[in-house]
Amino acid sequence: MNPKSPIPASSKSVTRRSALKKLGAAAGAASALTLAPGFVRYAQAQSSAPIKLGFQVHSTGIGAAYGRWYDRTTQAAVALINEAGGISGRPIELVSEDDGTDPKRGAEVVEKFASQHKVDLVFGTLFSHVVIGAAPRAGELKMPYFVVSEGYHVASGALNRYVFQPGITDVRSQVSAMAPWIAGNLGKKVTMIFPDYAFGHDHRDFFSAAIEKQGGSIAALLPIPPTEASYTKYFPQIPADTEVIYHVMVGPGVLTFVKEMGEHFGSQRPQIFGFVDSLEAVDIASPGLEFLDGTYFWEANPRYAGPSQTEFDKFFREKVGVDANGASVSDPKDISTYSHMFGCWETLYVIKQAIEASGYQGPADRAKLIEATEAMTTFAAGNEHPQGDKTFDGKRHQCYGHQFISKVENQKLNVVHQTSIEDGMYENDTDYTKQAL
Repeated sequence: MNPKSPIPASSKSVTRRSALKKLGAAAGAASALTLAPGFVRYAQAQSSAPIKLGFQVHSTGIGAAYGRWYDRTTQAAVALINEAGGISGRPIELVSEDDGTDPKRGAEVVEKFASQHKVDLVFGTLFSHVVIGAAPRAGELKMPYFVVSEGYHVASGALNRYVFQPGITDVRSQVSAMAPWIAGNLGKKVTMIFPDYAFGHDHRDFFSAAIEKQGGSIAALLPIPPTEASYTKYFPQIPADTEVIYHVMVGPGVLTFVKEMGEHFGSQRPQIFGFVDSLEAVDIASPGLEFLDGTYFWEANPRYAGPSQTEFDKFFREKVGVDANGASVSDPKDISTYSHMFGCWETLYVIKQAIEASGYQGPADRAKLIEATEAMTTFAAGNEHPQGDKTFDGKRHQCYGHQFISKVENQKLNVVHQTSIEDGMYENDTDYTKQAL
């Protein structure tokens, strides 16, 4: 499947020459971040050479659908930043490499960015097993590594000081925010179906703890191998007294998963709560998904533009090329990964602000860039952060924001609940700032 890109042809490849041509006199939009007290800005960079950003993208493998939309979102944001004057008067030069959604290749891509492309920093990685496989090499190379994942691996302290997740919330925060609503509205005896790798294990561990905190219990845990093509053998393992099925599946088999679940249960089903990962890039109106009517999903960013849509969301959709139903404006059948791809946009603007705050001029200033990012505390909702306002913990290298719970009604997702930032906060003792640079 090769859908038409919603980005103009002139913006598809952001090179040094094309970026320089786009630079105007504007210094860029006003800052949308707050820095921690006591932070002193470094002198602004004087170089006019492009800032080279290594974009690690899942163009192939099980993350390809996400990678395609991560690329569209990134290309749109880079074009917009360059049109507004770049970063500190310097254009962004984007260098993209496919990691195949593979941990080993992920580490090799980071190495290639450092030794061959000589980029200033790397960003974009989504799948947690790739982040975990590549992040150690980024640390060894002292390469700033901004991931757009959701795993707890960053905030847990398991990685290193060079790894940040400032543009998208983590699983522990997401499930902590939603467990009270699930327990209070759907049921307390839950069977979990999840992918059998780090991202799924985060769901298993943190949702189990969160639902138990609400007086609930886990009836069964059903881990699914990432290469699984059929799921019929798993559904009979769901205990009969299950009140809620909690599912979070990713990759090319998600449509098959939902269809087979519907065929197994028919109209006699427990309540169902899923992460929209199970339907990212999938049309809810697809034949066989009628079974989902009346079920609930987590969304980080609502796919459908509802009554409470913000001007920031309208701006974001227009620039990336997404319609009010969450599909490409050039092909209504090309459904976006709307609950994840905003993270690339927001991460790029965090990078922009960090570079400008640190006065970054080149690799010798990477320590300054790390410290400037750690000094951030809040991101205001706006065109730079269209998903909404967030707080940032510089010790954990993780942001915290709002979550949405939506109900499938008439083949659309309608938001029924929005969490507060505080709902997703948790305590841990991670402090990357204590590590040497």
